[in-house]
Amino acid sequence: MRRFLFLLLIAAIAVVAYFVMAPFGPSSQTFVEIPPGTPTTKIAALLQQGGIIRSELAFDVMHKIEGGTLKAGEYRFDHPVKLAEVYRRLVQGDVYTISVTIPEGSNLFDIAQRFQDAGFGPKQEFLAAARANVSLIADLDPQAANLEGYLFPDTYRFAPHATPTEIQQAMVDRFRQEAKKLGLHGDYHRIVTLASLVERETPIPAERPLVASVFVNRLAKGMPLMTDPSVIYADLLAGTYRGTIYESDLQSDSPYNTYKHAGLPPGPICSPGANSLRAAMHPAQTDYLYFVAASADPSGKSRFSATLAQHAHDVAAYRKSLRDAGSQ
Repeated sequence: MRRFLFLLLIAAIAVVAYFVMAPFGPSSQTFVEIPPGTPTTKIAALLQQGGIIRSELAFDVMHKIEGGTLKAGEYRFDHPVKLAEVYRRLVQGDVYTISVTIPEGSNLFDIAQRFQDAGFGPKQEFLAAARANVSLIADLDPQAANLEGYLFPDTYRFAPHATPTEIQQAMVDRFRQEAKKLGLHGDYHRIVTLASLVERETPIPAERPLVASVFVNRLAKGMPLMTDPSVIYADLLAGTYRGTIYESDLQSDSPYNTYKHAGLPPGPICSPGANSLRAAMHPAQTDYLYFVAASADPSGKSRFSATLAQHAHDVAAYRKSLRDAGSQ
């Protein structure tokens, strides 16, 4: 009898070891959604139904032994693993997310396209939400018509079913964090709009305070800013951008046409990064009124000038560099 009981115990241990230690699970990508508030027994059932674990009972026993809180969310399994690994992932909340990187200088159209490409739904829904969710920044910028400029450029990770509102809330929260770190306060509308122009004019961080100084100096003298990125943005809003700027674009009545209308455009034209925000907050002290942007110049740097005569010389040098580079 004792021998029989001993053998039975050995068999029981072997069975438990098999359920606990032997890897099990799908060989191809499988998703399991754990809704918030799901009890442990139901979680075990969902995992077994999904082919992730062999035994609900073994999972329940592990929960009683290990303890811990199992996190809700969507989990992805793509190869067999031990039961302990499945349990650890649920305790740690190792949910499946999709990574999306938003570069500095991206506008709403760019951002919406990136999220559409990542599988978060049509870009038009994202754009509509950016208008509907303007209340997210009402305390910062009461004039804002949408979230342009306030969706901070960074790398984000979202659950596959994240809504445009959830995504935009996270991006605005990130903007607030960066603004606090920079000490940004006062007229957010002006600073973010100015920073967005700076962002689009030069990719060189060291030049951004200089570009900001040109804009600030022109604004002080009532001179139109005459910045091409704002004209391009006007065309994007109208759906008429053709890949380059034409004379007809410079004659547009859009308030974003800074060749025709003095002052800042109605709002930001993209999401500026920290360097451009800092430059808009603290422009360099210069007498510059003109520049040829680095983004267009084969020399790889901007050309700044205080007089129209010097600017004409810089434009001539810029055109020569284009010819030398074989662009004309």
